[in-house]
Amino acid sequence: MLTPEDTVVILGFARQGKALARYFAGQGVSVVVSDRRSSEALAADIAELDTLPIRYVLGAHPESLLDNCTLLCLSGGVSADLPLVVEAQRRGIPVSNDADEFLRNSPAPVLGITGSAGKTTTTALVGAMIREAGFQTWVGGNIGNPLISDLARMTPADRVVMELSSFQLELMSCSPHIAAVLNITPNHLDRHKTMEAYIAAKAHIVTHQNSEDVAVLSFDEPNARGLAHQTPAQVRYFSGSSEVETGAFLRGETLILRRENQEWEICHRRDIRLRGFHNAVNTLAAVVLSDAAGAPVEAMRRAIMNFTGVEHRLEVVRRWRNVLWINDSIATAPERVLAALAAFDEPLVLLAGGRDKDLFWETFAFEVVRRVRVLVLFGEAMSLIDAHVSNALLEATGPRKLEKIIHAGTLEQAVSEAARWAQSGEVVLLSPGGTSYDAFRDFAERGEQFRTLVRALK
Repeated sequence: MLTPEDTVVILGFARQGKALARYFAGQGVSVVVSDRRSSEALAADIAELDTLPIRYVLGAHPESLLDNCTLLCLSGGVSADLPLVVEAQRRGIPVSNDADEFLRNSPAPVLGITGSAGKTTTTALVGAMIREAGFQTWVGGNIGNPLISDLARMTPADRVVMELSSFQLELMSCSPHIAAVLNITPNHLDRHKTMEAYIAAKAHIVTHQNSEDVAVLSFDEPNARGLAHQTPAQVRYFSGSSEVETGAFLRGETLILRRENQEWEICHRRDIRLRGFHNAVNTLAAVVLSDAAGAPVEAMRRAIMNFTGVEHRLEVVRRWRNVLWINDSIATAPERVLAALAAFDEPLVLLAGGRDKDLFWETFAFEVVRRVRVLVLFGEAMSLIDAHVSNALLEATGPRKLEKIIHAGTLEQAVSEAARWAQSGEVVLLSPGGTSYDAFRDFAERGEQFRTLVRALK
């Protein structure tokens, strides 16, 4: 338990860092915020907390920050490889973040959800199911509001649904009461360097559980399923391809929940208002999580039938000249694009690009050759993706749909080229495969610009 004599140093003054600063200052703890940006760049953020006794060290992270430091906390975008963080660990100073601090102090049961793809949609759907069940429900974490900001208003009777990223999980030393791993496929290797390190970070969501807790794992994805051997919790599975003993699965086109030798029909696949097989699997995961938290089947069913998705995730922008325009800006890895391509039977014009994360584009390239008629490339990864797709074209032995690869440069030019080449009855899909950081603040800003550009087409 921290006291007023203790000092918490927070690296990074973005969304999570600001929430941490407000929380610890409210606890009466001495707070120091350090950010590499200037006071001018952070003026609005500093003004927002100007009534709190916070000291700021800006422009750099000097080692002197550690001299009186009791706890070092990292904001979301701050790497654990920073020299200051490494030095703190060498000195035995605990290193934490907003998610870890929230889990340690939450009075309510927490449902934590992670995965390389699908975690935001699943988190939002679980939140809807828990609300339908009548619980006061808090949804946040890696999405929306940092939950530590709401801690003072929570009660033991509430339920918390928390999305957790690998960046948050790599520092965590506790796990949620109910934890789900949807999948672990290559992602963020520019940060984690190896798949082994990435999997190890994700594993923290279940490795600190106890025998009274519940781990919800994908039966279909080997890396997620393998975590069953790393948790002491009760394991329940979800599967789109196999009937599991305890959990949820597809039987034909019906979603089934099975537990303690009993079965419940949840709904038919056509009741799910989200496109794609991957979203049927996300729904199965949500069913298992919500069941573990005490939600009845009727509440799950109502939530599924009313849930229309989360923006920037296969979001319909408009139909223009009988062409459907879809915003999937959240697809920041090639694996996510594969799921998006599989959601459509129509001919496709694909907008891909952004910044690469040292990921693998080979399978993406062969699927583009097989499924996409026109590929429009933009951003830093334009030449990289072109090379992979061009090579796949040369090596393809089966049917090929790809007719044209266009270099557009910017997203604005990409939308213009897509409008030029798309034909009636086709789908124009923004599903980049790369991050947005070459040109935008985040995937949401990229998606918002795409929506604006598409809605302006005349």
